Amino acid sequence: MNWEQVFASRASRMKASEIRELLKLLAQPDIISFAGGIPDPKLFPASAFQDAYAEIFRDGAGEALQYSVSEGYLPLREWIAAHMATIGIPCTPDNIMITSGSQQALDYLGKMLLSPGDTALVDWPTYMGALGAFNAYEPNYDRLDPGTNRSAADYAETAAAAGGRVKFAYMSVDFANPTGRTMNRAARERVLDLADELDMAVIEDAAYQALRFDGEAIPPILALEIARKGDIEECRTLYCGSFSKSLAPGLRIGWVCGSQKAISQMVLIKQAGDLHTSTMNQAVIDRVARNVFDDHVAMLRRVYSERRDHMLAALERYMPEGVSWTSPEGGMFVWLTVPEHMDGAELLAKSLKTQRVAFVPGRAFYADGSQGNNLRLSFSLADEETIEEGIRRLGLLLAD
Repeated sequence: MNWEQVFASRASRMKASEIRELLKLLAQPDIISFAGGIPDPKLFPASAFQDAYAEIFRDGAGEALQYSVSEGYLPLREWIAAHMATIGIPCTPDNIMITSGSQQALDYLGKMLLSPGDTALVDWPTYMGALGAFNAYEPNYDRLDPGTNRSAADYAETAAAAGGRVKFAYMSVDFANPTGRTMNRAARERVLDLADELDMAVIEDAAYQALRFDGEAIPPILALEIARKGDIEECRTLYCGSFSKSLAPGLRIGWVCGSQKAISQMVLIKQAGDLHTSTMNQAVIDRVARNVFDDHVAMLRRVYSERRDHMLAALERYMPEGVSWTSPEGGMFVWLTVPEHMDGAELLAKSLKTQRVAFVPGRAFYADGSQGNNLRLSFSLADEETIEEGIRRLGLLLAD
């Protein structure tokens, strides 16, 4: 059968994830990998998960093994609502829907908000997983740059010329994937101004929000909007959270927090998609979060901040002239910019052959694939000795 003849037009916009492919390299013992932005499995709270599963089965496990409501396991939504209040977002469980990781949330938001030809405003560069989620709904992309004087009218005119309207702005606001940068408060306020002027939604990707090592915390965009408007029901921001970076990614538990009207529409999408996220996984995460979340996150901050510091120091020692990098206040990533004549994909091919160091080339993080002289390095999975040797080898590659 000629499958290309029957694939929908959107299928041509679905591309293989470079990160997913690079993760296969982790099985090769001689590769030093800075590629996957993944937690260190040695740091997972395994005993807390073991206790949670034992407790659930000791209680009979009937509810945890059964179908559940599409909104998500109520005790977990209650815990999330209380957690959201601690970061300036007062809400109720009715403002929260549980998803199979925040990646599913991005897919559902694209499905809910985008018609073919509409425009999504994104960071430049931005999280490639968001582009992958949105691409299936055939949008155009425009560069979100709240630090400039670009007007709402200009964004609207550009979107109209492309055949649609601006539907949302998407950004990773704290220690962004891939750059590690944090959006300052003035830029967050400017995004809200643009959102009101363009009558668009705001998608706030907060996957790394809990992993702040130093510097002063900035209120989430949704918190700033609630402060402006007085009630989450009046807000257009949708906050996407995740337990993948704080507790464990394998259980695939994330959430969306926003107005009940938006959440109700997402519930309909969830019902048509997978009915509900695994009840067992939600129940386990609920118990683990209640027992260890704060202490565990404090430990992650301490360990990852030490690895971040070691990578930044190694970059200072080994990088040749003409290479620059970000200095993140948290998260998992450092973003390298190399001279313009270099291409990240070509560097990766040469690195794997000669230095056995893996990283993610930068081009895939640009919606138009326009810029190739960047590399994303993750420090979360490597110990200090590995970071030292890997950055030394990378310096040799770039100097060569």
